[in-house]
Amino acid sequence: MQDKTAGQSKMFANRLQKRFRHLKKWALRTGVQAWRLYDRDIPEIPLVLDFYGDCSMLQDAVLSGALYKRPYEKDEADEAEWLSAMKESAALALGIKPSNIFLKQREKQKGLSQYEKINSKKDARVEKIVSESAKGMDCGGLKFKVNLSDYLDTGLFADRRLLRAMVRDAAKGKKVLNLFSYTGSFSVYAAAGGAVSTDSVDLSNTYLSWAKENFELNGFEAKGANNLIRADVLEFIKNAIKAKSRWDIIIVDPPAFSNSKKMTDDFDLNRDLIELLAQCLKLLSSGGEMFVSVNLHRKAPKAAELETALKMHVTDLQGKIEDEDFKERKIPKAFLIKEY
Repeated sequence: MQDKTAGQSKMFANRLQKRFRHLKKWALRTGVQAWRLYDRDIPEIPLVLDFYGDCSMLQDAVLSGALYKRPYEKDEADEAEWLSAMKESAALALGIKPSNIFLKQREKQKGLSQYEKINSKKDARVEKIVSESAKGMDCGGLKFKVNLSDYLDTGLFADRRLLRAMVRDAAKGKKVLNLFSYTGSFSVYAAAGGAVSTDSVDLSNTYLSWAKENFELNGFEAKGANNLIRADVLEFIKNAIKAKSRWDIIIVDPPAFSNSKKMTDDFDLNRDLIELLAQCLKLLSSGGEMFVSVNLHRKAPKAAELETALKMHVTDLQGKIEDEDFKERKIPKAFLIKEY
């Protein structure tokens, strides 16, 4: 077992060094400080790791990621020892402090919110402010708070970076609705792109407070033109339809599952996506655009299926949102929906 782990540690270190050398110049040139370093590149090492920080200041950089469930059972103690070895290998390979590497275990979700908290010790919390630029950005880098210790997800999804940029580029002079807004990164991008207003809807006070911080980090007030709305998204949509409210841009980025006690009904993306989008379209202004992120790798719909079901023009954005750190890697589907 020790020989096998040692061999995997060496392979892991070599792969991390190769990926880091490849991506470092790109990250420094573009100003991206949150990016995918490793994504199950080696089958025997099913880890996903994201890099946070300035590539030129590795002493302050952080790695955060997760071990995906293996196709076989492994003793808990052995797994913990293996994770420790991979952590040490990553630290030595990149010159990052072991205390700045956070590895969690991610398993297939079964009815729980994807943003479930896994650490409740405030004194152990590790947060960092990172900047993010994206292709064509003329407003400078935007800043976001990430939480490296408390959740499986840190608050900023690197694989949605260019989708956020597309929203920014389309937002000037528009009213923007961000549903399942999480920490508000899409809304911040929209505000930076000159949106007339942003409405960010989420059920979690924690994430709305986080979104408020993200707005303020970028010089925007989270009030007035930028509204943070605590609500069950499905109920919000029903009420907005009744009120005949309309938005020029709607962002729909739902979790795969959610069954919060505060919700009227549970939500399952596999089951409910088409109906959700059909209801959202009732809120879209004539000539408006809806950006959809679908976090389903195996059962994600095709653009043609959505076109048939919704009777709208649907563009698969996959080839347009693969930034340098996600080339030739699987990322969640994304679509642009608008009238024919």
